[in-house]
Amino acid sequence: MKLAVINFSGNVGKTTLARHLLVPRIPGAEYIAVESFNAGAEGVTALRGNQFAMLQEYLHSIDSAVVDIGASTVDDFMDLMAQYGGSHEDFDCFIVPTVPDPKQQQDTIATLVDLAHLGVSPERLRLVFNTMELDVSVDQAFYLVTAFLREHPLAIANPECRLRRNEIYARVRAGRSDLLTLARDTTDYKRLIVQATRPADKMALGQTLATRRLAGSVLVELDRCFAALDLTSLAVSAVLRAPSGEAA
Repeated sequence: MKLAVINFSGNVGKTTLARHLLVPRIPGAEYIAVESFNAGAEGVTALRGNQFAMLQEYLHSIDSAVVDIGASTVDDFMDLMAQYGGSHEDFDCFIVPTVPDPKQQQDTIATLVDLAHLGVSPERLRLVFNTMELDVSVDQAFYLVTAFLREHPLAIANPECRLRRNEIYARVRAGRSDLLTLARDTTDYKRLIVQATRPADKMALGQTLATRRLAGSVLVELDRCFAALDLTSLAVSAVLRAPSGEAA
């Protein structure tokens, strides 16, 4: 299975979803960050046609991938998909994360419209409602996106595909462990806290314990969100789209 995580807007959690929601739950999936393709000396990123061609070739050589399309290259990426007619078919699904901020919601709508214009069918366009607050419904938080989709059903927007705001992602970025490693840590931190003599050590151990607890709870939420995406239904569609004699 090959997925693209995309949105015209930045700060919607594309990398978080790619790394923590999708890659760990798709067997053998490779993580590919498009933003890293041509970072120049001044930090300016531009995706060129030959690089897009190389990406297409590479995707055909592997079974599973999650392609994280950075905000600085998404315009180039969309233009190149239009130039390379039919290249959107290389992806089984486009995952579009969105957040409640009205500007990001407007960018999300623009992303859905442009992907639809390229020929991406609604069943291959799926939203993830990110950074939700507790006790707030999807319709309340994402009134612009949900109202648009009621009039223009360009994508699948399952309200169960939702993730709450959680500080664990910032903690993981700051450290070296992944969520699964943190959640499976069996260290008895309470005992270590009791044994520690320095206040700074006690605080550090307490922070690690809190991080493990956050990791355990967020993994349950990620599992539920991934199940709600129902990506297994796309496997059949991928086989049907593949030319005769070609594996999806």
